Amino acid sequence: MEKMMRKNWWKWLGVALVVYGLLAGLLIPLKPNLVSVSARTATLGETITLDVVGYNTSFGADAGAVKAWLSAGEGLSLAASAVEVLDDRRAKLTFTLPPFLPDLSLDKLTLPIIVSSPADGAFVDPLGITVRQETPAANEAAARAPWQSTALAKGDLSATPRITFPYRGHLAETIRNIFFHVSLWFAMMFVFIAAVVYAIKYLRRSGKRSDELPDVVSRRDRADYWSVAFTSVGMLYGVLGLLTGAVWARYTWGSFWSWDIKQFTTLIALLIYAGYFVLRASFPDGEQRARLGAAYNIFAFACLIPLIYILPRLSGNSLHPGAAGNPGFGGEDLDSTMRMVFYPIIFGWTLFGFWLAGLRYRLRLLSGE
Repeated sequence: MEKMMRKNWWKWLGVALVVYGLLAGLLIPLKPNLVSVSARTATLGETITLDVVGYNTSFGADAGAVKAWLSAGEGLSLAASAVEVLDDRRAKLTFTLPPFLPDLSLDKLTLPIIVSSPADGAFVDPLGITVRQETPAANEAAARAPWQSTALAKGDLSATPRITFPYRGHLAETIRNIFFHVSLWFAMMFVFIAAVVYAIKYLRRSGKRSDELPDVVSRRDRADYWSVAFTSVGMLYGVLGLLTGAVWARYTWGSFWSWDIKQFTTLIALLIYAGYFVLRASFPDGEQRARLGAAYNIFAFACLIPLIYILPRLSGNSLHPGAAGNPGFGGEDLDSTMRMVFYPIIFGWTLFGFWLAGLRYRLRLLSGE
């Protein structure tokens, strides 16, 4: 590790990746979508006009080229009979609904709204509108015909003209926190792994006789110094991850702290690691402090995995993605554009954490503790 610390290229690479992630994560706009549709229900066989409000949309730039559809499934959609653009964010979509749903087995169906324009590209409001069918058609072919006649064609949808992040209604702009909250947790795990590796190295070297290997004491102490340094940086990342998660929870769950199982177990894991520093401060003897600290570090890491990853999944109720069966990182949560920022910033935070650990290690050597 000392040889690696003497090189500078990886340190500057880590800084560059973090700066890239911060700038791209904050400056790339979200994909246009609809934030409001009125109304959300309709009756089959009537003509309805939906008042829609967009987000990051530019309806006015291509007022005559804005198109809209109600999607009833693959190869089944209903084109808007009229689109009236009021300004860049507001428009009126008029649809003449057929008298029957295309599937005779359904009594109601949610129809996502698809909007396309050259300025914004194509986007989907998955909530759309809900229609109810009182009496199904006698002939399914006749019921499907109106939905097939105006179905989306291959060239109807415009490509998004610029790089964007996906828009999720319940996340909105807070989806950017993936680059900070989630990436910090990944980097924290890598740093804690390095800490426990050096703790194991210290215990392995502590069993050797110094008269047989004259330099074993210094190498053993270096392993302890590195373990403390990595644990300190891991704690820093863990606290930052918990704080950024609390901010995210405020905007998506309604409060900074709701005692969600993921929040609770993460707090317990960090408190266990905080006990590592309390334990080391309790022993004046350096060798005893290092030996017990190394053993406790292994124990803390063994608690970290089940507390953060296993127990939340076994819980029956959690708001956090990836816990209790609530999926995380779906196709719209982390698309290809976000991956171009997400993976580099994880690597950047990790390299930056190793740099911080190296500084902490050098300070420990200079202090002579």
